[in-house]
Amino acid sequence: MVTGETTADVSAASREQRKLGEQSDKLSLTEILRQGAAGAVDDSTCPQVQSVLAKISLCRTHVMGGRKFQCRDCDEVTSLYNSCGDRHCPTCSGSKRVDFNAKATKLILPGVTYYQVVFTLPSELSELALANRESMSDLLVGSAWKSLSTQIKTEQGYDPAAMSVLHTWNQKLEAHWHVHLLVPSEGPGLNHGKGLGRPAWKQATPPPGAKNSDGYYLVGADRLREAYRKQAIAKLRRLRHAGKLKLGGKFEHLQEDEHWEAFVEKLESKNWVAFIQPPPAATSSATQVVNYLTRYLTGGPISNHRITSANGKEVTFLAREGVKAGGERQQVPITLKTSDFVRRWCLHIQSDQLTKTRYFGGWSNNRQATYSARCQELLQALGRDASLAEEEGEEEQPDLLCEHCGSDRLELIAQTAKPSWKELMWRESDSCPWWYADLQRESHRKFWAESYGEDFNDWYLQTQVESAKEREQGHRPAIQLLLPGLAVSRARQESYLVDSF
Repeated sequence: MVTGETTADVSAASREQRKLGEQSDKLSLTEILRQGAAGAVDDSTCPQVQSVLAKISLCRTHVMGGRKFQCRDCDEVTSLYNSCGDRHCPTCSGSKRVDFNAKATKLILPGVTYYQVVFTLPSELSELALANRESMSDLLVGSAWKSLSTQIKTEQGYDPAAMSVLHTWNQKLEAHWHVHLLVPSEGPGLNHGKGLGRPAWKQATPPPGAKNSDGYYLVGADRLREAYRKQAIAKLRRLRHAGKLKLGGKFEHLQEDEHWEAFVEKLESKNWVAFIQPPPAATSSATQVVNYLTRYLTGGPISNHRITSANGKEVTFLAREGVKAGGERQQVPITLKTSDFVRRWCLHIQSDQLTKTRYFGGWSNNRQATYSARCQELLQALGRDASLAEEEGEEEQPDLLCEHCGSDRLELIAQTAKPSWKELMWRESDSCPWWYADLQRESHRKFWAESYGEDFNDWYLQTQVESAKEREQGHRPAIQLLLPGLAVSRARQESYLVDSF
């Protein structure tokens, strides 16, 4: 067994070792991103995408620091390097997924049917969302919840609750914004029960004549889709009216009112997707949906098992094709150049301000405790089991194994702290990925060129070198340069340059 410090990182490293061993004939997703980053980004790529790829490039490498273990059987040393911790990294954030799964599982009540409801933005808005991520995610998730909760209250008469997870991709890694909501089909009634003095427990029941041969019913799907479309388009209009929509590139023409109205009219004529999915089988549990949502909570839109081959030049992965909502579709191989694959993957890098998971209604943070207690009280009054699902024990993970003999008898012998990102990513640091350092230098050069002229950066670098040499010899004083943005007269600027010589 590993002695010394044993953490989730040890288990994660062990799993990664096994994956790489099993997939020795192809590159892992992390390796694809590392090798393809240089060809997928340039100086027009947004800084966050550059930063995420640079962090993944360094994740679990020797520059990150870490721990060294010595095998008691063969005396060889095995190194365990620190992770980057970025939520987009395919090999990190396991603890975040565990925390989400545990929190979500605790909300599940026994004997209650839970539905997964999926709301999707039309393709036009999925493309628009790439430049308006925070506002469009609020539009999608907010419109989905408001339309669903209103329909549940109106049709079924109980206090609804939901948890949502935002996804921005389809199987081909293209922009396809949709949100998954896990919703209970029962809850505290909104109307007072006879003689109870408080709302009675209510279950979702189909209206007379409803066509639901499988016995499952939450709300009317057609009414839900219509309500969702109205909510979303009204919110879209408000965003543009408030000047909160970025309309550039192929959407630049929408800045004109005439084109905007034609665009909205087209959206109003489309059938928007709001798909209500009951449990796949009578034996299915809500925790299965929770596990599915947890899987893509962090780490990006694709995992290693869907990648069938990757050789540094091309990546082939499996993707479902078809248009039937919720139906079984055939998986077909998709082959992309490595740089194109990385660019598609990067479409789904989100800003820190964008929240992928949210809780609504009775499951919202400020109501969760009282709502759960109320549900338990009402269920117990009906003689039903009201115990909340217990947190399942974390799956026992294998210990870190010796890289040389496979033994698990490892002893911690050394530990190195993780350097700061500022130190790791400094453009002149040996640890900084070369392509990221080049982009930083180019950005630095443009910054000074815009402030002092095209040749200023080269002149400044050369002067720094010459001044440093002369300072070592006890000659010329250090050069003092102005920072862009300071209001200083032209004569004063010239005096600085003259004095420096």
